[in-house]
Amino acid sequence: MINHPSILFVCLGNICRSPLAEAALRMAAESDGLKLEVDSAGTGGWHIGKPPDSRAIAIADAMGVDISGFRARQVEAADFNRFTHIFALDAQNLVDLIRIAPLNASAQLSLLLDMVPGREGQAVADPYYGETDGFETTWREVNEAAAALVKHFRI
Repeated sequence: MINHPSILFVCLGNICRSPLAEAALRMAAESDGLKLEVDSAGTGGWHIGKPPDSRAIAIADAMGVDISGFRARQVEAADFNRFTHIFALDAQNLVDLIRIAPLNASAQLSLLLDMVPGREGQAVADPYYGETDGFETTWREVNEAAAALVKHFRI
């Protein structure tokens, strides 16, 4: 039985958005003294075992978080019962999660930005094909969501 919230962030490849979301929530929860289990994964398997994108590592490092030891993994059936909440970083990944969820899944599935007032239904910016500034935008969005999650789980 889970005694505290456990959160899984999911994007496509688990090398940009979801590791940044994991880092932001870990940092926010630690700062607040909130006990959470936090992880990230991808719906696709292209990057399994690889570290996050170097630009994601750089922006996280600039914010005081080392994600260089993170390794990409793909969502698995057990995740749907291991975690209390699974947050997709965009609508397509949410659709894919709903499609692959086992019938006995207990995790609540939703978009991450649904937790941020005024951002409901929106996707976290995908910086993969852009420049470094895209990673800064992604960090701002996941950091805002992390603050909202800490507030949500504190209530």
